[in-house]
Amino acid sequence: MRDALSPLIAQLPSIGSALAVLGVAALLGAALGLVRPVRREIVPRSAHVVQAQILLAIVGAIIIVVVADSLARAFAIVGAAGLVRYRARVEDVKDAGVMLIALALGLTAGAGMFLFAFVACGFVIAVLWLLESFEPPARSRFNLKISTKHAGHLRADIEHALAQKGVTYELRRSSATELVYEVTVPFRQKIRGLTRLIRRLDGQDGTEVEWEIKKYETLRS
Repeated sequence: MRDALSPLIAQLPSIGSALAVLGVAALLGAALGLVRPVRREIVPRSAHVVQAQILLAIVGAIIIVVVADSLARAFAIVGAAGLVRYRARVEDVKDAGVMLIALALGLTAGAGMFLFAFVACGFVIAVLWLLESFEPPARSRFNLKISTKHAGHLRADIEHALAQKGVTYELRRSSATELVYEVTVPFRQKIRGLTRLIRRLDGQDGTEVEWEIKKYETLRS
């Protein structure tokens, strides 16, 4: 057992410096995305692009730690990177960064640096958890159609109820018997509950509530 663990034990002295390298890389990547006042005034800053920059900085740090002074490892990494041909559309640039990190971790494990691979993986998971904890909540977008005999009288109550549930809305069309909204609903909010709430506001049978889903999205602040 001790013989099996001896390669991992031999890697312990270098783990502290490797963690410092990863931390500095993450901070520098964040600085490039956040400390750019001139560009912020010209182009709105995307949180996902900043997150991708942080992850790419970490990828570079992992690769350099793995390569060290080994020319053979450097050629292996270049060859592996050349094999990557991901043609599917990636909606979140952060996902592209995670793919590259997965490649870097595989190369790290392949180089026999198992302890560093585990430490780097844990570091990346912690960074992802931190980054995603600051993201705005995911929402689903719907067209909401409410058919009732008292649309004009109920409009204010309906809009107040939607706002109370964290639903953002924009009135698209209205008449004496119909209200049509474009709404964004928090991902965890139950549509059935909202439907029952709207019907209770009328207090009479015959109110029809229709939800037409458009897409899931993460609203950017």
